Amino acid sequence: MSSKKSRIEEKIYGCETCPIRTKAEEKPESFMARIWRWHTRWCPGWKEYQAHLAEQSEAISGGKDV
Repeated sequence: MSSKKSRIEEKIYGCETCPIRTKAEEKPESFMARIWRWHTRWCPGWKEYQAHLAEQSEAISGGKDV
């Protein structure tokens, strides 16, 4: 296993287990969901988490467009 891959897997993101995100996903039309969407527009942690997911997806697919 390469060190890059293990570094990707080791990082834990709060976004994965965020209770606000969970509530927003349960009720997408709720006030909490509106706050969550607003928050994700500027949150650096969310942007880092999204980049991490994209990198994981790219690693799994081998960099090929699916």
